[in-house]
Amino acid sequence: MYAILDIETTGGQYNEEGITEIAIYKFDGHDVVDQFISLVNPEIPIQPFVVKLTGINNAMLRSAPKFFEVAKRIIEITEGSIIVAHNASFDYRVIRMEFNRLGYDFTRPTIDTVELSKKLIPDQRSYSLGKLVRGLGIPIADRHRASGDAMATVKLFKLLLSKDKEKEIVKGFVKTELKSGMSPKLLDIVENLPSKTGIYYIHNEKGDVIYIGKSKNIKKRVNQHFTGTSSKSKKIQREVYAVTFEETGSELIALLKESEEIKINKPIYNRAQRRTIFQWALYTEKNEKGYLALKVQKADGRKKEITSFGTQQEGRTFLFKITEKYHLCQKINGLYDTKKSCFQYDIKQCYGACIDKEKPEEYNQRVQTFIAESSFENNTMVIIDKGRSVEEKSAVLIENGIYKGYCFYDLNHQIINVDILKNLISPMQHNRDIKTIIQSFIRKNKVKIIRF
Repeated sequence: MYAILDIETTGGQYNEEGITEIAIYKFDGHDVVDQFISLVNPEIPIQPFVVKLTGINNAMLRSAPKFFEVAKRIIEITEGSIIVAHNASFDYRVIRMEFNRLGYDFTRPTIDTVELSKKLIPDQRSYSLGKLVRGLGIPIADRHRASGDAMATVKLFKLLLSKDKEKEIVKGFVKTELKSGMSPKLLDIVENLPSKTGIYYIHNEKGDVIYIGKSKNIKKRVNQHFTGTSSKSKKIQREVYAVTFEETGSELIALLKESEEIKINKPIYNRAQRRTIFQWALYTEKNEKGYLALKVQKADGRKKEITSFGTQQEGRTFLFKITEKYHLCQKINGLYDTKKSCFQYDIKQCYGACIDKEKPEEYNQRVQTFIAESSFENNTMVIIDKGRSVEEKSAVLIENGIYKGYCFYDLNHQIINVDILKNLISPMQHNRDIKTIIQSFIRKNKVKIIRF
């Protein structure tokens, strides 16, 4: 658990400040599960400049509870949690100071979203909370009030979790959970997982990620690992300590994150997926009569491929479909072995290239149309898909044919240009596997595509 908080203070000299307002949101990595928000009577006057900044004045605080009256609730809501705050050293210092005055040693692990943002979202113009979240398209209400700033920090932290490709945050989280000692039963782990689309991370006792997977139903898929009888399943069952997850809503984003994060984290039980999973590719070559033939062959990095596939059969199935769709020739594409006309010609779906009835120039034009429609080479476009909730959508950005990354955005926002998206996206690497995942997803699913 994370306790994401913000405080407002009286201002004044170092270690003489008093808390005037506190907001704490208990966050499980996905949702806020508890909250505490209260004005606090600091028993000392508020500095005039602070009154102007926050709008909190001395009169408002006369009937507010004193710190000792809210201390128990603060301990309860932060127990067993990592404190997260924007400039955490300030908030944590002042809270510890208030507890020290009561003779209580308040100690919690902390995460500073300023430092985390500098690492995961570099090159921002400012890392002050207001300017940072505005630049990232995160809405913020009641600026310079504890509840508004803490909620903005929740949304910022959620974004940072999605950008943390090496999973340093969740590894740290699992390590704090380890201090409780007892290993949870597999059934208990499964019970806490959602039946939603996303990516999941299986951790061992040290907090290390030993397996990464994606599924349309995380709970069902992890349960399959825990009940499986294969050698890999049994090893995972012996070593698992915790499972963390990230909902994506979009299957495409789950596929993209899985591919990249396996290559980055190199989990021991994802060995096969560290290498490319697309061993077959579709190529074009001109035959002796000048017709462009489409061929499914073993992937060859020296040749320019149109798209690629996990198996030869998947490639041949796709080739049959596009041969029919674009009125191409099964014989030329190596799908029908005959010395006469192909089957497509017999049913009037091939225009006779197989028997030299159609000119190569006319035939090749349809092949080029297919290549242009299947490839996003040199294209700039955004693929819009489901979000993690009904209030949001996801976007995958392709710029000049290169995959740039993905983001989630509120339905109130309009995607009107690429520059807005660049501030929101989690940057990711473009490679052959990523290109094929996107092409394959577009082939198999109805998605909205905005072209620029």
